[in-house]
Amino acid sequence: MMRILLFLATNLAVVLVASVTLSLLGVDGYMSRQGLDLGSLLVFCFVFGMAGSLISLLMSKKMAQWSTGTQIIEHPRNAQEKWLVDTVSELAQKAGIGMPTVGIFPAAQSNAFATGWNRNDALVAVSAGLLQRMRPEETRAVLAHEIGHVANGDMVTLSLVQGVVNTFVMFFARIAGYAVDRFLSGNSDDEYQGPGIAYYIVSIVAEIVLGIAASAIVMWFSRYREYRADEAGAKLAGAGAMMAALQRLKAEQELPNQMPDTLTAFGINKGQTRSLIEQLFSSHPPLDDRIAALEKIAYR
Repeated sequence: MMRILLFLATNLAVVLVASVTLSLLGVDGYMSRQGLDLGSLLVFCFVFGMAGSLISLLMSKKMAQWSTGTQIIEHPRNAQEKWLVDTVSELAQKAGIGMPTVGIFPAAQSNAFATGWNRNDALVAVSAGLLQRMRPEETRAVLAHEIGHVANGDMVTLSLVQGVVNTFVMFFARIAGYAVDRFLSGNSDDEYQGPGIAYYIVSIVAEIVLGIAASAIVMWFSRYREYRADEAGAKLAGAGAMMAALQRLKAEQELPNQMPDTLTAFGINKGQTRSLIEQLFSSHPPLDDRIAALEKIAYR
């Protein structure tokens, strides 16, 4: 089953709402009686494609907190929460970023995520299950991995990649809508009379289909950034501790995944894939591959 990430879902919703709204308002300056002005259309799609991605980025922190039920640690209530906040603070200073907001979300599986539009104002959260079962050095390595995501600016880069994907999805969806509408109007050799209902229907359907298909590109980048975050985690907490944390996650694969499917790209997901479709749309590489990559780092 394909996992649609929270970021992608929010982005797709924003783009679709913008498309429908603009269509209802008749904002189609890239059309004339001669047909589509491809240059104007590309600029139009770039502006609104990037806007959808940036809005998703700005919403990511609050959406992640809400969808996981993360409880922010305002003031540590016990020794465990104090250790968690102190460890995040230490790693953040070491990585050269601002102190993230720290939280805990209720999930049986060991997991964690980091998100936020600003590397100096991020959210780092761990599951209750992770705190219960992982040793301190393993938990520290997981936190270092998430701090690595923040320090690498992964969310911003992911948003830029998504913005480019949005641009071309909107661009080709409108070309498809125009082609079908022109064909159905039966006046392909005459001046274009303006978009009909077919244009709007085909454009919106094509945006959904192409958006889902193009998310494979975003997922490829997500898998790539996991290796970078693992390497950053190894530098901050030690390669041995990072590998031990991943081995612990691998041992827990039989536990039910309580991380929402929409948020798997932000967590240390096990990433074990089976089919080609799952591989294309997986946000994380298989744990064995990540462990093997860390072993190369450890023996450099």
